Amino acid sequence: MWWFQQGLCFLPSALVIWTAAAFIFSYIIAITLHHVDPALPYISDTGTLPPEKCLFGAMLNIAAVLCIATIYVRYKQVHALNPEESRIIRINKAGLALGLLSCFGLSIVANFQKTDFFAVHICGAVLTFGMGSLYMLVQTVLSYQMQPKIHGKQVFWIRLLLVIWCGVSALTMLTSSSFLHSGKFGTDVDQKLHWNPEDKGYVLHMITTAAEWSMSFSFFAFFLTYVRDFQKISLRVEANLQGLTLYDTAPCPVNNDRTRLLSRDL
Repeated sequence: MWWFQQGLCFLPSALVIWTAAAFIFSYIIAITLHHVDPALPYISDTGTLPPEKCLFGAMLNIAAVLCIATIYVRYKQVHALNPEESRIIRINKAGLALGLLSCFGLSIVANFQKTDFFAVHICGAVLTFGMGSLYMLVQTVLSYQMQPKIHGKQVFWIRLLLVIWCGVSALTMLTSSSFLHSGKFGTDVDQKLHWNPEDKGYVLHMITTAAEWSMSFSFFAFFLTYVRDFQKISLRVEANLQGLTLYDTAPCPVNNDRTRLLSRDL
């Protein structure tokens, strides 16, 4: 059996590969058509103009679905491993809510381009990166709470380092972006797709974009830490029938159907 056939580990793997492909393909098309500069454009800039924006939006919508599935499976796994730990259950529910909000923000980023709906796009980016960072923090806390009985210390330290990486990138992006959009460097920085080294705010722009890409990579690396955990879980779906027909209202005992969902038992 190949590693990606074990449990549900293909979910986080597919999420990272698909999302990275969305960024790379959109970047290549935008560079080829000279819609953005090759040197570190904003991720959203590579999906602003057609035709790359069509591919960018479609692929990120699918990535949001994969992210929802991954976050939900992680939630069910932690809940199953700690059925009587009230503190962990509460933290786990908070992580689920934060993760779903981040996925919703990703869908907004995919469908509302920066040059057309700047305010909506920024709200989506705040949800994606802000709630996503908090989700990573919550999952790291859960890893700490479950060690060493359920989680190994090595996994906790790896996730903690990734959270620190994400936090430094987020703080850098927030600080440099605040200065860049303060009005001292012109009023067109929100819509600007091409930057020259002679432009005012060019250095801040490069710092902001580098921090954005760095933060995205920290997300990718964090979800890859789920691969080993997801090798040890599978889900089942159970259909409880209340009658022999779809229009029969009288209760009637029938056999229930229990089948595997997406994976085989281990």
